[in-house]
Amino acid sequence: MPRSVSGVEMRKRQAAHIEAPPPAPGQPRPNACCLCWCGCCKCLWTEDRIERSERQTCTTMDSIEAEEQQPTLDEALSWARSFELMLRSLGGREVFREFLRSEYSEDNLLFWLACEELRKETDPSVVEEKSRIIYEDYVSILSPKEVSLDSRVREGINLTLAEPSNLMYEEAQFQIYTLMHRDSFPRFLNSSVYRDLLANKRRTCLET
Repeated sequence: MPRSVSGVEMRKRQAAHIEAPPPAPGQPRPNACCLCWCGCCKCLWTEDRIERSERQTCTTMDSIEAEEQQPTLDEALSWARSFELMLRSLGGREVFREFLRSEYSEDNLLFWLACEELRKETDPSVVEEKSRIIYEDYVSILSPKEVSLDSRVREGINLTLAEPSNLMYEEAQFQIYTLMHRDSFPRFLNSSVYRDLLANKRRTCLET
């Protein structure tokens, strides 16, 4: 389903925070991946996309969150002091995700979470599979969920595709982390999503 105009505008505004935005979709990039992860040709690596799309992947929130957790008032207040605290909280990530969805930038958080999952992996076959999924979902120019990474970082990723590792997206993950911290997080703290959460928590405390 195509994105709405407001979603496109939001992505353009976020891309302005990146030092050197990637080429426009459809334009060739230097040193394209050698394993066809970008879908540049038909091969066995791309033919299994349909099968994998039908099963849960490492890029979903469910792979990280064991169960829904409601934050306390003190915990929710602490997020205003630290982006890291909010991001490491199960409840914090869920609320932040809700806000990002309203700004059409939810994919930034999903990419960060997928990279966190990849970092934990030690099995080479699992690392290869998850790194490929992340590339197809968030780095490939063919993906509707492509995140904003500068050309230098993208080039570094392309150079590691032949021998993927659990840290191959480390720099890209940090770039998206910085984008969320500096761009999205301040607006989140002033949003109705966060203010309403605090109001509900305070109301609950008064009633108990």
